[in-house]
Amino acid sequence: MISRKATRKNLVVISAPSGSGKTTVCRGLQSLYPEWNFSLSLTTRPRRSYERDGYDYTFASEREFRQRVDRGEFVEYEEVHGHLYGTLRATVERALETGETLLLELDVKGGMAIKDAYPDNSVTVFIRPPSVEELRRRLRGRGSDTEAVIQTRLERMEMEMANEEFYDYSVINEKVETTIEEIVRILNSEQSEVEGARHGN
Repeated sequence: MISRKATRKNLVVISAPSGSGKTTVCRGLQSLYPEWNFSLSLTTRPRRSYERDGYDYTFASEREFRQRVDRGEFVEYEEVHGHLYGTLRATVERALETGETLLLELDVKGGMAIKDAYPDNSVTVFIRPPSVEELRRRLRGRGSDTEAVIQTRLERMEMEMANEEFYDYSVINEKVETTIEEIVRILNSEQSEVEGARHGN
């Protein structure tokens, strides 16, 4: 039986349209809180030149991924832009057992799946770009995608933005440092509410 540690909200979910800066924000949060664990998504996407297996993602073949699906090892998984991404159930359950904070950088559908599965333990934050024009600039500026892929990402953004309302909080990422500060304030406020409820305030 999993102990929920008095419903402490230790599953921190960060979601955003591709190119909105969620990875940079998550790395910034990790630098502030090195004791936090980062949930590595398992993916079939080819590794980019600047990515490290076991640090950015855990990379796997489609066959291995499908085998894990059949064994029920994922709490959520989805196909995004032709590649599979998933969160291992064991990673989340371990965080709930130990009470450690787990940072999850997820697609919007994955984020909602975590919220549905663990509503008492999760806090969800949606990061939105300042504008569609800025998002286009960021996607082209990182130089890792073809124009066709960029257009696919922009088309998917409409679905992603439509899910923003289901998140607990939404933050516009104009400046990374300010965005991180705002998320820290959100998490501190959430924890204060939990502590207050625990002591009957």
